[in-house]
Amino acid sequence: MAKEINTIGVLTSGGDAPGMNAAIRAVVREAIAKGKKVKGIKRGYAGLLQEEIVDMEAKDVSDIIQRGGTILQTARCMEFTTPEGQQKGADICRKHGIDGVIVIGGDGSFKGAQKLASLGINTIGVPGTIDLDISCTDYTIGFDTAVNTAMEAIDKVRDTSTSHERCSIIEVMGRGAGYIALWCGIANGAEDILLPEKYDYDEQKLVNNIIEGRKSGKQHHIIINAEGIGHSASMAKRIEAATGVETRATILGHMQRGGSPTCKDRVYASTMGCMAVDLLCEGKSNRLVAYRGGDYVDYDIDEALAMTKSVPEYQFQICKNLSR
Repeated sequence: MAKEINTIGVLTSGGDAPGMNAAIRAVVREAIAKGKKVKGIKRGYAGLLQEEIVDMEAKDVSDIIQRGGTILQTARCMEFTTPEGQQKGADICRKHGIDGVIVIGGDGSFKGAQKLASLGINTIGVPGTIDLDISCTDYTIGFDTAVNTAMEAIDKVRDTSTSHERCSIIEVMGRGAGYIALWCGIANGAEDILLPEKYDYDEQKLVNNIIEGRKSGKQHHIIINAEGIGHSASMAKRIEAATGVETRATILGHMQRGGSPTCKDRVYASTMGCMAVDLLCEGKSNRLVAYRGGDYVDYDIDEALAMTKSVPEYQFQICKNLSR
């Protein structure tokens, strides 16, 4: 028989992402609409272990849908990676009467949710990461806002790069995943993109491309570099020395995490938050909400974490063709 859920806890974990507040708002209001109580868990699993738990009403999530970041705050927690920390977290949930927890975050956060589920606390994951690197879903909360923020910044750098006839290396976020770099490469018309999944560290190719571009009359050269490759400043010095073309590095950094979420991030995050509540109310546990092939679906977290994902080969190839 499915476990009855009376009180739902919600937390955000890992890196913040625009749209997390929309998801929190949806969880709170959908749960209340279904006659459930909601408790907000501050600072992710770290806050859970410190019992930073507050009651949440509909008014507590007023006027947050347009705000970036997360009103519940977020943190990383090494203690929760241990069996003792996980058991402590489950015990604290029971102490506070929390029957089910909705975890908004990335793969690491879902591993924590997986452990809570194995200890008898119903859990549902909602994908929140600007990196778009959760394998089971075509969409993650925050990616759309982050990639648009990066795109607009790169447009501005491109203007001044053209004026000074420079080469610009622009570093975007993405430690292990190159989706922001790939999308910006296409959207900004970059001459080169460097992705963690694809880059062979042959800088001579970049040097040759810049020289050939100058011969063909190009006034600038834009290289979009993913954070996972990094070293943009030293790369710029080497390229300038090899080509004679003034080369500057710009690291966009954490500005990509902030800002008011786009319409897509608000709507998708709201839908996913509501679906997470509905799954808990149906007695489901150890599930991950996803958007796949145009539909909102859910996967077993074990299955979802076992999936793999790579950058689309076709998009990577056309990016090269379109840059010529």
